[in-house]
Amino acid sequence: MSASPRVISFKETAPQKPSFPPASATRHEMRFTHSPAIEELSKQIERIAQVDVPVLLLGESGVGKEFFARALHAGSPRSQSAFLKVNCAALPSELLESELFGYEAGAFTGAVKSKPGQFELCDHGTILLDEIGEMSSALQAKLLHVLQDQQFSRLGGRRTLTVDVRILAATNIDIHKALDEQLFRPDLYYRLNTITLRIPALRERREDIPLFLNYFMEQLSTELGCPLRSFSKRIKNACVQYSWPGNVRELKNFVCRYLVLGDEDTLITQLRESRLEAVEQATPEPGLKQLVYSVRADSERRIIEDCLAKSRWNRTETARALRISTKTLWNKMRQYGIRDSSRQCEVSHDKSAHELPELAV
Repeated sequence: MSASPRVISFKETAPQKPSFPPASATRHEMRFTHSPAIEELSKQIERIAQVDVPVLLLGESGVGKEFFARALHAGSPRSQSAFLKVNCAALPSELLESELFGYEAGAFTGAVKSKPGQFELCDHGTILLDEIGEMSSALQAKLLHVLQDQQFSRLGGRRTLTVDVRILAATNIDIHKALDEQLFRPDLYYRLNTITLRIPALRERREDIPLFLNYFMEQLSTELGCPLRSFSKRIKNACVQYSWPGNVRELKNFVCRYLVLGDEDTLITQLRESRLEAVEQATPEPGLKQLVYSVRADSERRIIEDCLAKSRWNRTETARALRISTKTLWNKMRQYGIRDSSRQCEVSHDKSAHELPELAV
């Protein structure tokens, strides 16, 4: 009698662990810099990696926050376990919650069978919550519970699950502004803010731009199967002078265009035009606040000049009449460029301050 085949149920199937790159590669690339700021950041990461605490990574979009998060994982005791990245801005709040914490069968329409979340899959590893500033307040509260107790429940589940996960968080928003506007929970911020690392923008470390050009050229040449191209002095100078608002990500795309198209003159022209546009955008037409300040400054300057003239440039009497200190008057005169063009007429005045009109700035 032949044995019947064994049927393996869903519950018996272990979830697949995600693949992750070798840790040594990231640690080696950490030394790829001529920037003192990045060298200091690398030293900090080597020390922080060994300590199992949350880390908040701040910086503009494209500066490489994920790269530094991977470096933290690579240098940690968890380096042989999984590293997972979750983009909190890419999913609506409901989907993000099920992605992070998983769900049980029947938790919502379409949930035919249970599914583990990213926290379960990343047990004993490191999880990067990218763009955490876009996470809803309700989900931030649930995340705070995971940070405190390493415990959570799946959607629709009653069991409390315990995981051992190191949480790294990254955002490009102004975190202090978000706190002031109550867009980010202070309790979650203080829990994540055990250690904060700020990644400098590419324009703050221009000495690394030539290194990135060569590095991305070799990398993309291998990936795309295109022959290597060399960078002339003209194109290198244009790249160093450009501000790179998209940071390292924008630079990599630039190298990709150069590798594929090879049109050096066109690419240099594009960089120059982008630089001019950035300058024009940085000096916009004055808004209401600037206009109000300008009108106020003109009025203040005229009042000070009139009062100085009536007191025959006696600064002590002028300050008393304006009800400000002499030091403040000096600062105001320097601020508005008010100079005594008739010092010979400056005499001590015996009249009391009440003879001067009551002037207020």
